[in-house]
Amino acid sequence: MIETTGWDTHAQQRGRLGLQLAGLDGMIGALQAGLGALWADTMVFVTTEFGRTVALNGTGGTDHGTASCAMLVGGAVRGGRVIADWPGLAPAALYEGRDLKPTTPLDGFIGGAVAGHFGIDPARLMPVLFPGTTNKGLAGIA
Repeated sequence: MIETTGWDTHAQQRGRLGLQLAGLDGMIGALQAGLGALWADTMVFVTTEFGRTVALNGTGGTDHGTASCAMLVGGAVRGGRVIADWPGLAPAALYEGRDLKPTTPLDGFIGGAVAGHFGIDPARLMPVLFPGTTNKGLAGIA
């Protein structure tokens, strides 16, 4: 696990987010270069523990929100897809009028990807990865 900081963009998000994303791109590029041929068997999760609000606040940033996104990258990932039930950004589609509506639990996304990557039965995997969870919301990522 690699953890980076600076993503809590309550102010001046436009400039800060560009720098954060450039750093993430460089980090993943360095990982790919360092792994060499092993990159073909690699799956990397890019996730966050909380989302951001849809609308900007008064300081040009966003506040803590409900839903978020997660990405999978790597040579073992069949990419070029968006897997989501996209609720949209129209005011009527927002959760509590301010947040993107959650549609897939993050543990389901991670569990589905890990199960597919390693060929493990999700019913056996989920209680080990996330004790106390069920297969509800398990995303078919493989």
